[in-house]
Amino acid sequence: MGRTTRLATACTAAAMLTLTWPAAGMSSAAATAAAVTPRIDLRVLVVDDGGPATQAIAAELDSAGTPYTTLDLNNAARPTITAAYLSDTVSGRPRAKFQAVVLPNDNPFGAGSAEMAALAAYETAFGIPQVDAYTYARPEVGLNYAQDPGYIGSLDGATAAVTATAGPFGYLKGNVPFEDNSPTVGESYAFLATPLATQAAGATFTSYVDAPIQGSTARGSLVGQYSHDGRRELVVTFVYNQYQQQFRLLARGMVEWMTQGIHLGADRNYFALHMDDVLLGDDRWNPTLNCTPGDVDCAVGTDQSDPDPIRMTPADATYLKQWSAANGFTPDLMYNGGGSEDYKAEHGGTDPLATQLIADKNAYRWVNHTYTHPYLGCVQDVSVVPWKCSTTATGAVVWTSKADITAQIKDNTTWATQHGLTVNKQELLTGEHSGLKILPQQPLDNPNLATSLTATGVTVLGSDNSRDPQQRKVGPALTVPRFPMNVFYNAGKASEEVDEYNWIYTRAADGGSGICEGSATSTCLDTPLDTATGYASYIVPLEARTDLGHVLSNNPRPHYVHQSNFAEDRIAYPVMEKILGDYKNLYAASTPIVNLRMADISAELSKRAAWDTAVKANKVTAYRIGDTVTVTAPSGLQSTASMPVGTRQAQLVGTTAFGGAYAGQLSGWVAPGALQSSVTLKLTAAATPAVVTATPAKAAQSAQTAKAKAPAQALPVPTGATDPVPYGPGDTGKQKQHRKHTKAARR
Repeated sequence: MGRTTRLATACTAAAMLTLTWPAAGMSSAAATAAAVTPRIDLRVLVVDDGGPATQAIAAELDSAGTPYTTLDLNNAARPTITAAYLSDTVSGRPRAKFQAVVLPNDNPFGAGSAEMAALAAYETAFGIPQVDAYTYARPEVGLNYAQDPGYIGSLDGATAAVTATAGPFGYLKGNVPFEDNSPTVGESYAFLATPLATQAAGATFTSYVDAPIQGSTARGSLVGQYSHDGRRELVVTFVYNQYQQQFRLLARGMVEWMTQGIHLGADRNYFALHMDDVLLGDDRWNPTLNCTPGDVDCAVGTDQSDPDPIRMTPADATYLKQWSAANGFTPDLMYNGGGSEDYKAEHGGTDPLATQLIADKNAYRWVNHTYTHPYLGCVQDVSVVPWKCSTTATGAVVWTSKADITAQIKDNTTWATQHGLTVNKQELLTGEHSGLKILPQQPLDNPNLATSLTATGVTVLGSDNSRDPQQRKVGPALTVPRFPMNVFYNAGKASEEVDEYNWIYTRAADGGSGICEGSATSTCLDTPLDTATGYASYIVPLEARTDLGHVLSNNPRPHYVHQSNFAEDRIAYPVMEKILGDYKNLYAASTPIVNLRMADISAELSKRAAWDTAVKANKVTAYRIGDTVTVTAPSGLQSTASMPVGTRQAQLVGTTAFGGAYAGQLSGWVAPGALQSSVTLKLTAAATPAVVTATPAKAAQSAQTAKAKAPAQALPVPTGATDPVPYGPGDTGKQKQHRKHTKAARR
C-alpha cells in the first residue's frame, strides 16, 4: 500500500459519506442543503500569531504554490472567525472555504472562545483537518504532560525518527536529525511526551515522529495525529522555522496531512551542478600576495603572469565519469571550446583532456559558456583596483560589441558541432555572467547582449543568484539564477582553498581581509582554519549544509563550481559526496533528487512565476466535490497540483494520466484538455476523503470541547529559532570568488 493510500484510508473511510444537515454552528444557508455532497475549496486557512512555526508552514505553501489565506491575530482589524467566514453555499451546495486550518497552537483564542467553537464545528461538519503548529504536550491534545515520563528543553543535535506508522511522512527513510549549528545559540525547543494511556471515548493518538526521552526507555511524540470529537489535529510539540533542516524534512508531510494529499502546488527536491570553465585553465590563488595573478584583484604593479594555471587532466576526466556513474548524477559541463584550441597551440596540437571528455560526451550535459570566456559587459579599465568601465572622452560607457558577443556564442557552438557534442543552442552561460549588470561598476546590462541573444537564438541565460536572484528577461532570454558554491574557482588544492577562505573570512588582526569585522554570520571565522585540516573539518560540512538546504527547499536553481575544483586535490567531490550522501540517508527511494538541465529549470521558474501571480491575484479557483477536483485558471496558464496515486485527468472522452510519481504521490503541471476550459481530475475510490457525517449533537460536543481548552499562552522559542542560518559578508565574498578572466581582460 502506498503512503498516500495509507494516509487516506487511515484517516477516512474508503467510500464517500453523505453530509447530514443542519449542523450546529453552520450558517442558515448551509442548513437548508440536506444530504448534498459538499464542495471543499482547495485553499488553506493560516491563523498567524507572528511566530516562526506558522510562518514556516506559510512559507512551505508559498514555495509549493498552494493557495492560502492568512488571518493575522495581531491585526485588530482582522476578520472574526464565524460560521459565515468559514462556509456558505454555492448553487445550493454547502461549501467549505478552506480544506485545512493551521493554528499557532491547539487553541490560540483562549477558553470559551466563540472563534474556536466556530472552527471546531466547521472542522467537524466538513471533515477539515487542523494543524497545531507548535503546542504544549498535555491531555487536551491527547498527550501526557511532558514530565512523567517526558522532557522539556533543547533538541539541538538530537535525532528524531519516523515511527512505524509513518503516516504522511513515508517519503523519509527514517531519521530526522535536528540541527546543532552553534554551541552558544539555542536552535530548537521541544516537549516530548507519551500519548495518554486512556483516551477520552472515541479518541486516539497516533505518533508519526518521535524521539527518545532522556533518562527513560520511552519515546516522546513530536508530531502526531489526535482524533477526537469528530475532528483531527496534527499535534506538533517542537518549535521550528522555515530554514531549519528538521522542518524542511517534515514540511511536505505536514502539507500532505492537512490536505489529505489533494492540493494545488507541488514540492520536489532539486539539485543540478554546473562545472564552469571546462577546457580552460583557471588562475591560481597566491597565498603570499593574497590575490590571484591573472585576475583583476591584485594591486596595480603586481606581476600578473600566472605560470601555473589549474586545469583538469585526462585522469581527472576519467574519474569524473566514473564518479558520475557511481552516484547516478549527471553534471552540466559549461564548456569553452577555445580553451582546448589554445591548449593545442601551446602543446603540439593535441589536447588529451578534450579527447577524454569528448569520448565520454554522453555522460554529461553540455552548455555553451562562450568560446574563449572574455568579459562581455563594458570594456574593463583594469589600470585601477577595483576595475571600472572604460568611457569615451564624452563619458559614454564603452561596451563590448554585438559582433564580438555573437562571435563568442557562434564559435563555441560550431566547435561543439565539429566534435560531435549535443548542445541546446537556446542555453548560454557567459563568462562571469558578463554582459549582465554587476554592481557597483556596471549597473546596466550591456545593451548589445540582448541583440546578440536574438541573433543566436538564445532563450535561456545563466546568472548569479548572489547578485541577481530573480529570473528576469534579457531580450528574448530568461535568466536562470545559479547558486555559487563557496569552493573557489582559483583553488585546485585544499590548502589553497583554506588559505583564501581564511583571508576572506577572518579579521584583519588575524591576517585576514577584515570583511567580517564585527560580524557574526555563518561564514565568518573566530580564528583562522588550519590549512591542513580546515577544508575537511569545517568548509566541507558548512558548504554541504548550505547547499542541502537549497535542495530541500523546493528550489530548482542550479549550483556552480569550476573545472579547477575537479583537478589536483579534486576538492569539489567531498562537498558533492556529503550532499548526495546525506540526502540518501534521509529520503526513501520514492523521493529522488531531481536533476534538471538549465532549459528545464528556466521553464519551471517561469511557470511558477506565472502561477504565483495568478494565485495571488485570486484568479485561480479549485475545489473538490466527492472524487472530482476542478481547477479553473486564466486561459493559457498551466496549473500545478499534487494528487494521490491513481488520479486521472478527465477529458471530453475518457481519461489520461496525470502528473509524475514523486514521494508516494502524483504531481506536476497540467492544462485543460481539448475543448475544455477547466482541469478535471478524478480520484480513485480509495483515495477519496470521506466527509464525516455531522449531527447537531456531535458538532455541539466538539464546540464545547474547544471552549473548555486552556487559554492561549506564549510558548517558549529559543534564541536561534527565527534565523538559524544567518548570512552576511560571506555571500558578498562568494561573488568575488567566481571571477574568471581570459588574457584579453588582463593587465
